[in-house]
Amino acid sequence: MRTPRARAATAGLAAATLIASGPAVFPTAAQAAPGDVTVAAVTGVQLTDEGGTARVGVRVTVEGGAALAAPVVLPWTTGAVTDTATPGVDYRAARGTLRFPTGTRSGSVQYVQVRTTADRAAETAETITVTAGAAVTQVVVNAHGLPYLDPALPVARRVNDLVSRMTLAEKVGQMTQAERAAVTGNPALITTQLLGSLLSGGGSTPAGNTPEAWADMIDAFQTRALATRLQIPMIYGVDSVHGHSNLYGATIFPHNIGLGATRNPALVKRTAHVTAEETRATGVPWTFAPCLCVARDTRWGRTYESFGEDPALPTSMAGTIEGFQGRRAADLAKADRVLATAKHFAGDGDTEYGTGEGTRKIDQGDVITTRADFERIDLAPYWPAIRNHRAGTVMPSYSTVDWIEDGVGNKLDMHEHRELLTDYLKGRMDFDGFVISDWEGIHDNDDVTGLSVEDVRLGVNAGIDMFMQPNNAGRFIEILLAEVAAGTVSQARIDDAVRRILTKKFEVGLFAQPFADRTHITEIGSAPHRRVARQAVAESQVLLKNAGGVLPLKKTAKVYVAGRNAHDIGNQSGGWTITWQGVSGAIQPGTTVLEGIRQVAPGATVTYSADGSAPVDGSDVAVVVVGETPYSEGNGDVGGPVSSDNGVPREPKRLELQPGDQAVVDKVCAATRCVVVVVSGRPQVVGNLGDVEGLVASWLPGTEGAGVADVLFGRRPFTGRLPMTWPRTAAQEPINVGDAAYDPQFPFGFGLRTDNARDRLNDATRAALVAHPRDRDVQAAVAAATRALAARNWTRTGAVKNTAAVAAQLDRALVRLDRSGRDVSAFEGAVVSVLRDVAQRAYEPGDGTAALIGDADVALLDGDALAAGRLLARAF
Repeated sequence: MRTPRARAATAGLAAATLIASGPAVFPTAAQAAPGDVTVAAVTGVQLTDEGGTARVGVRVTVEGGAALAAPVVLPWTTGAVTDTATPGVDYRAARGTLRFPTGTRSGSVQYVQVRTTADRAAETAETITVTAGAAVTQVVVNAHGLPYLDPALPVARRVNDLVSRMTLAEKVGQMTQAERAAVTGNPALITTQLLGSLLSGGGSTPAGNTPEAWADMIDAFQTRALATRLQIPMIYGVDSVHGHSNLYGATIFPHNIGLGATRNPALVKRTAHVTAEETRATGVPWTFAPCLCVARDTRWGRTYESFGEDPALPTSMAGTIEGFQGRRAADLAKADRVLATAKHFAGDGDTEYGTGEGTRKIDQGDVITTRADFERIDLAPYWPAIRNHRAGTVMPSYSTVDWIEDGVGNKLDMHEHRELLTDYLKGRMDFDGFVISDWEGIHDNDDVTGLSVEDVRLGVNAGIDMFMQPNNAGRFIEILLAEVAAGTVSQARIDDAVRRILTKKFEVGLFAQPFADRTHITEIGSAPHRRVARQAVAESQVLLKNAGGVLPLKKTAKVYVAGRNAHDIGNQSGGWTITWQGVSGAIQPGTTVLEGIRQVAPGATVTYSADGSAPVDGSDVAVVVVGETPYSEGNGDVGGPVSSDNGVPREPKRLELQPGDQAVVDKVCAATRCVVVVVSGRPQVVGNLGDVEGLVASWLPGTEGAGVADVLFGRRPFTGRLPMTWPRTAAQEPINVGDAAYDPQFPFGFGLRTDNARDRLNDATRAALVAHPRDRDVQAAVAAATRALAARNWTRTGAVKNTAAVAAQLDRALVRLDRSGRDVSAFEGAVVSVLRDVAQRAYEPGDGTAALIGDADVALLDGDALAAGRLLARAF
């Protein structure tokens, strides 16, 4: 008998009963026209424990939302030839009929009950197919009773048991990571390809982009991973590089360059913890952060991903990993922690301009260096990251390494660098996590475009354990299976990779809780989280010029605000925000700098003119907020490729202010006292500084622009210091602290303060006295500092007046603190900060003291406060 199509219900057959005799009877949702009836499973996979009953839902929908115009009858049955469960042994075979009468609401669901049998034998997962017309659901009876599922056993034993049960295909699947977009249309690929991981690239989000949508999406993907016989959960990763930045409504922190400016590792660790909590709440247990690169040339488009130009600064921030993962191994499974990734190993920030990949100028270029310099500069931050803070994963760099010792020209891609990935990272550093490639990172291992056999072979044998193959995971799997069969990749190498991956999955808690733990989902973007971000913003602001004490501003002042970055969340957040490249405009909820000014100083009279065209007359001061628009990676290279939006090119990147920005600065600052705030991912050369009273490096503050206003109006003091050397001209790049000829506009570590130096030193002295009352060296240092604090040595505003006397006493204090075995870093930091204040007050670009100020900051980062103090004393 010919069964009428469901479409007949709207074609004059309203009284006909629609009987499903096979999958072809009803159109799919994609094929459906208004009025068509579609039938679909509520979920493609339904999990149940052995002995339990699976409740399989079937949904009937009318396109357009009308009620059923005719009854729908759906015969259903259990069992299929592809099933691994045995009817009559593992479950009760059954069949029946679902009836949806005329008038049933569109979207209604009826359920089929599938009863499974408990036999108490340990076994892997088994499958039962339930078919109701076009609706097909796979019931999965969960694996049970096997050692790897026993949480009481040590992780190593569970891993060994699981690996011993795995086929080669299952192992290779664990080594494969695909992009969510590649499986969204066919999530069964997760099951059939046995995928071990998924990721969201920049801008890859579920529809709606809400926390709940993320968690629902990842749970659905996870269900597909658990439909495999061993039920190894997949692990989902994202680039939460300055907050859960793909997610709308997340707390967006300053990028790393701003966090480096804070010189506050404890605060930076708190930002990572908030990021971890917001990320994990959406079902994501893994972030591709932090970047521990040492950016040596600000023309690089990823400069803002670096904490700073000297290895001592990223090294000091390696504890960020604990903010993500927690201090103890057991913390990793908690609802507020995620697996961290130390990246990009190694040398990504040390490439030479002109060697960039393709049209890039420096990104993905060549590190041409000696082995000693590479270890001193590029590898240094990874030692504490791995040895002290137990980074769970490491991502190689896109760059190549070319050792000078064996002659320039013998470069090797990091993704095929066995010496560095296996011998150094896993050998000398004793890294016990797993190495995850960057996005198609192995594709450059040879000269063949795209993914080749050699790419795979070289990457696996170099020591990469999991491969980020966003859109060609299936091809990667085919190649690797063939390479193992051919003997060019050993089974031992495969097993090592899989053990590393599984170990982290157990430690993250995925076997115990594979689905999203939504405990903290309501805290995403919460006021407490935004307060942490606001503090980070305030502490990241670097005051470079403060002529006539223009800052802090009076809260009752008449303030003229200008500049395109004054009122733009997208510009102040930068790249890796909502999209990969970032975008200008109101892309995230938050506070712009302009809104922050109005919030922090409600008594001020604020006039806003983005282009500076409104009259300046009558203003007490102007705040001109200029700088860069968003970019990421090679598209941010100075002179590199240019992104476009809907066919409209973005502005080319440069180290000088864009002409339009400079014009606004010139116009406004010629008319009134002004403060220029530079919102950018790297230093920007500002012309006509003689007309500028105040200059602030704001970096990329994120969503909490009120933090910028906090320091402008004195709610918090300026305390930030330059993480990157600020050049006089673009032609000076690359310029770094420690260079033989070092003559920038402002040196590394430079940063004027607006707090009271005498009060700062007094507070630190008292705190040390309380903390170490019986330490003779500390007491002697306190006595010397107390002599320095004598009123005759200071101005009424708390600035040093008698520099010789204060410097002599503070040197004595540092000598005694250097002898102490106590943790006196806070006291030392305060002492050095007073000496820095004096040196910076005397500083003039070109006066020969830039190297002293910069070297002093490096010495302090290295823990040598005495050397730092003496270097600064030589600068005045």
